[in-house]
Amino acid sequence: MSTTSTTTELPPVQDRKRAPTHPGEIIKHHYMIPLSLSVTAVAEILGVSRKTVSKIVNERGAVTSDMALRLSRAFDTTPQLWMGLQQNYALWHAANDSSDWKNVKPVAGGKASSRVVAGRGRAI
Repeated sequence: MSTTSTTTELPPVQDRKRAPTHPGEIIKHHYMIPLSLSVTAVAEILGVSRKTVSKIVNERGAVTSDMALRLSRAFDTTPQLWMGLQQNYALWHAANDSSDWKNVKPVAGGKASSRVVAGRGRAI
């Protein structure tokens, strides 16, 4: 018999002292610099604007699902890699840049709350 408890403990990615690496830093240091690729060249390869690539590489923009697909094709990786990097980065910052989320009171606990249909508020 298992019991479910509500807690405000952070999952491992959010509990780290240092922020996870932004996907743009990975692009810059693992692909652009070693391959001598400019922002313009990467933009052309990906079929997006130079501004879009520049925002990501300079850590001012996020990797979207569309961009993850483009990056995975260009650099022979998986879209999940890029989405995971972005998700870890965003989640860590959401948890550490503000503590307002800690004031949210749990609505329900246990098995019933995990069976609520998203956006409809009714159990399945």
